Amino acid sequence: MPGKKKSTTKRAASARSAQKAVAQARSSHRRGGLLFGAGAVVVVALLVVVIVVATSSGSRQPGSASPNLTSPAAITAVGRDIAPPWPAPADATAAVRAAGLPMLDQEGAVEHIHAHLDVRVDGQPVEVPAFLGIDQTRGSISPVHTHDATGVIHIESPVTRQFSLGEFFSEWAVSLSADNLGALRATGGNTVRVYVNGTPRTGNPAAVMINAHDEITLIYGQPQPHESVPASYKFPQGE
Repeated sequence: MPGKKKSTTKRAASARSAQKAVAQARSSHRRGGLLFGAGAVVVVALLVVVIVVATSSGSRQPGSASPNLTSPAAITAVGRDIAPPWPAPADATAAVRAAGLPMLDQEGAVEHIHAHLDVRVDGQPVEVPAFLGIDQTRGSISPVHTHDATGVIHIESPVTRQFSLGEFFSEWAVSLSADNLGALRATGGNTVRVYVNGTPRTGNPAAVMINAHDEITLIYGQPQPHESVPASYKFPQGE
């Protein structure tokens, strides 16, 4: 990769500089005596360590310590315990790492599917923000992300893998469980309910896996008689 080649070139240049410095120190040792030369070699050796460490640290690219995609999908969601609306987190990369997912240099092409998420609180829609999972400053992207505020979830992964609603909510930095949605608690008759294609799912909503063309509806509040829950979503042509 270009980043690795650049890092290798920098380390090689640092090594050549270090060798030259050591040779100069040895020359000084011959001219100035054993004590002076040994001291010079020690100083140069310390400088070499500093140069190599600094070069290595400076060559690390954002996301180099990110997790990979070999782990199963997380079935928990970590994030803010605040009331809606929930804007996109300020640091997309940190949120994606909290979800246990890596940041990629480009969208993956092995798995490419779309799903749709509706979020309702006390009967009112809550916007799913644009650019979740996308770090516009660093130019990196999660396999799970949004491009706009329509609620369409894009999964563009370099490997075939299941992704969960919990991972998506962690990227959104909104906590989610069977007992809460952000700061909203399942108390006083209020519940957290999730439907997939119009069918209710019991248990932990963060454990719901996202599949192609799913219509996922997450509802907080008191259940209403004859509550209308969408069973599908009309995706744009080609999605």
